[in-house]
Amino acid sequence: MTVNVKVFYRATDPGVPLFMNNANAEIDKKYYIDFSPVRGGQVIKKLQRTIVWSTDRPTCQLFTGHIGCGKSTELLRLKQQLEAEKFHVVYVESSKNLEMGDVDITDILLTIAQRISESLKIWEKLNLDEPKRLKGILEGVAKLLQTEIEISPQIELSFGIAKIAAQAKASPEVRTKLRNFLESRTSNIIETINEELVEPANKKLQEYGKQGLVVIVDDLDKVSSVIKHWGRPQPEYLFVDRGQQLIGLNCHLIYTIPLALIFSNDYETLTQRFKREPHVLPMVATNLRDGSEFTQGMELVRQLVLARAFPKLDSQERLTKVTEIFDSQETLDYLCRISGAHVRNILRIVNEALMEEGEFPISRASVAGVVKTFRNQRLLAIDDKEWESLRRVMETQRVTGDEGYQTLIRSMFVFEYQDDRGSWFDINPLLKDAPELQRKG
Repeated sequence: MTVNVKVFYRATDPGVPLFMNNANAEIDKKYYIDFSPVRGGQVIKKLQRTIVWSTDRPTCQLFTGHIGCGKSTELLRLKQQLEAEKFHVVYVESSKNLEMGDVDITDILLTIAQRISESLKIWEKLNLDEPKRLKGILEGVAKLLQTEIEISPQIELSFGIAKIAAQAKASPEVRTKLRNFLESRTSNIIETINEELVEPANKKLQEYGKQGLVVIVDDLDKVSSVIKHWGRPQPEYLFVDRGQQLIGLNCHLIYTIPLALIFSNDYETLTQRFKREPHVLPMVATNLRDGSEFTQGMELVRQLVLARAFPKLDSQERLTKVTEIFDSQETLDYLCRISGAHVRNILRIVNEALMEEGEFPISRASVAGVVKTFRNQRLLAIDDKEWESLRRVMETQRVTGDEGYQTLIRSMFVFEYQDDRGSWFDINPLLKDAPELQRKG
């Protein structure tokens, strides 16, 4: 079986989650590696059970983890599993609509309304009434922004929201005008979305044998930590100060949140707002706490790469084909370790090294060259205070809740892992050889 370079290059695209396109579901199932045995728990199963076991009342759950560790793939797989349980699942890729450096609650709510409305178009037999009050709100926005779009019975609600969202994403001035108009109407917007979209959809879906409506709001973990003009960091503002409004929709909800919120001084308030602890998707460990190799983790990370080349082979057969992709087993293992088993970083390094090499096999030199570039980019971003914090993490394997450590997490200078003793932390392997980590004090 000869591996096509172009096919492998596309298969290792780090920007495309698995299960994004149902047309590719069968091949994605072969690419997918179940890391739950080495992540420290069945996180996705818990999200699923909470919804399946609570069909008679809405639930709201928070989901987090390092950016690029595989959350979107897991959420899209959860979507398929819930659909098999007869739920209607709406997946919201919020970064498509929102400017992640400047997000407000009404932006999120309208994006959810857009995707619900859009998804229900496939259910023409539901025959829902026209959402007149929601369209009335949009008419007010359209007049305010002097947009060319006319919000009429002939115009789809989802199209109208998308048009306004596109203008807002492109212009800070438009976003300011929009917030000034919508902020005082937030409670009314929530009530209207419930009465004109969520509750009628739930009722009709159940009449047609569905369990109900689930909305998964992905990418909110990517909102920046910019300080709002009144002094609050954006993540704390959205999920702590305004969390009560995010849980206001009467359907099952899952929101991704920035991992740094787990280490925020507002964490207890966050859990009170959402009535439950956030679910954390830990990194896949290739080493144990004591630094020795974690055999099971290494085996699965190797499969992450090899499955993209040999999706039709079983795990043992793939291992016999390593040298068709890499110049040696050692090169593959070096890739797995130096990436920290960070899913997106592994795929990025493979993708870039293949581009550098131009053909198979991928050499150790090409992988090392890409790693050097990535390392240099990260080193430039670390200041003296952060080096001091990193040295403490290396010594203690712990992270505390102050602002400096939140920066380490957000910047992915530090990774979180879990084992039967709980969470532990380690330096991103890309940084471990840095001379600054060897200094004392």
